[in-house]
Amino acid sequence: MNAYKKISNSKVLVTGGAGFIGSNLCEDLLKTNNQVICLDNFSTGRMENIQSFLENKNFTLITGDIRNLEDCHKAIQGVQIVLQQAALGSVPRSINDPITTNEVNIGGFLNVLVAARDAKVKRVVYAASSSTYGDSESLPKIEDVIGKPLSPYAVTKYVNELYAHVFGLNYDLDCIGLRYFNVYGRRQDPNGAYAAVIPKFTMQLMAHQSPVINGDGTNSRDFTYIDNVIQMNHLAALTTNPEAKGQVFNTAVGERADLNILTKLLKEYLSKYDSKIADTENKYGPERFGDIPHSLASIKKAESLLEYKPTHTLENGLKEAVEWYWENLK
Repeated sequence: MNAYKKISNSKVLVTGGAGFIGSNLCEDLLKTNNQVICLDNFSTGRMENIQSFLENKNFTLITGDIRNLEDCHKAIQGVQIVLQQAALGSVPRSINDPITTNEVNIGGFLNVLVAARDAKVKRVVYAASSSTYGDSESLPKIEDVIGKPLSPYAVTKYVNELYAHVFGLNYDLDCIGLRYFNVYGRRQDPNGAYAAVIPKFTMQLMAHQSPVINGDGTNSRDFTYIDNVIQMNHLAALTTNPEAKGQVFNTAVGERADLNILTKLLKEYLSKYDSKIADTENKYGPERFGDIPHSLASIKKAESLLEYKPTHTLENGLKEAVEWYWENLK
């Protein structure tokens, strides 16, 4: 396993800390003697994700909303590092409700930056998104080559990068963005209209239901296990490389798999627990509006400037994720 330097003995704010990625970051930070402040309004975050941390003297939960500047100021007092994860994810959600997505992802993000500026934090590491590549067809995706956004969600995540850049220029606020590529793993919510494909398909297969693939199954993604994302947050928070300051980095594996391969692997790994799952047939539906056909990241910039070394490919990441789902959600 790749050993890397982790944030330790610091006061860290994780916005959206009760969410899928945020709660995993909180858990990891608590292992290295950090004081962890979790700010969440529980619109998509879940109390069960952080329940086991509530007794920890180094963990503080603030129930609040990044759309409220006062909540941001309160949460950020004395903080050295901000890991900004709070957002309304999902392309379809943003198409159905662009106003709320904009209010949270742009207005809320701006509040976090203002509060971080006022509190003179050392660094803000923020969740950017691969959706920023938009209609660019070039593969692999290189940070400097983006297209036009294809959804309101993508617009909001691109604006985050612009605001972070402007706050660096005008206020010397040290911000690094991480463009997440299809993150999956433990604690990812399999329920609801906007559930991500891996937990959703996993739950359907465990119930002997056919997963419905949008399109013919040849759309491909750079599926990124949560442990790779945790590593990138630590590296971005701690880097002293002057070339990394103010940059955005792809946070991915640098490999892609299509949905047919994904479902094949899920059936293979789940059939270890229930042999009937191997015989479940796929169903195919229409393409999903706003989706891009293929996504593959170049991780050369992160490898070069942050010394990033992904620990999990799709295969070993899926095995761990499937085991967690089977044990916790069956």
